[in-house]
Amino acid sequence: MRDEQAGLDVVQDAMLRLVERYGDRPAEELPMLFQRILQNAIRDWFRRQRVRSSWMTLLSSLLQGREDAVDADPLDTLPGAGESNPVAAPGVALERTQVIEIIDEEIARLPTRQREAFLMRYWEELDVADTARAMGCSEGSVKTHCSRAAHALAIALRARGVTL
Repeated sequence: MRDEQAGLDVVQDAMLRLVERYGDRPAEELPMLFQRILQNAIRDWFRRQRVRSSWMTLLSSLLQGREDAVDADPLDTLPGAGESNPVAAPGVALERTQVIEIIDEEIARLPTRQREAFLMRYWEELDVADTARAMGCSEGSVKTHCSRAAHALAIALRARGVTL
């Protein structure tokens, strides 16, 4: 990891998982358990970054032409329903609105569990464990639902001619 703070966060999360789940194990088992937990946490972090990066890339075209687009979250900077963007040309504003409506429609078409997992993970930015607790399922199920939702959305958006 190149980001020291993110690396420290991953190590801290791994330590907490070790204590929460395996605190009752003998001390000689802990180093091997910690290594496995840390490896999985690192993989999860990189997987999350890859997914977030792909969605940010997908949505970044919605910010084209904006001066504040360098560090902006595309979903935070889009105008809401009823809001206007006086800087954007009417055609650009209309296109953005249509794209957001298409994304909303396609998210609504996802199966319930996929939609829940996707929205909790990427819109509400919950981690896998919190999402699993909220949904009452395993972390693996959350990952599967999110992956399937992302693939289904990508296919649906391409089919509807959305090129972001």
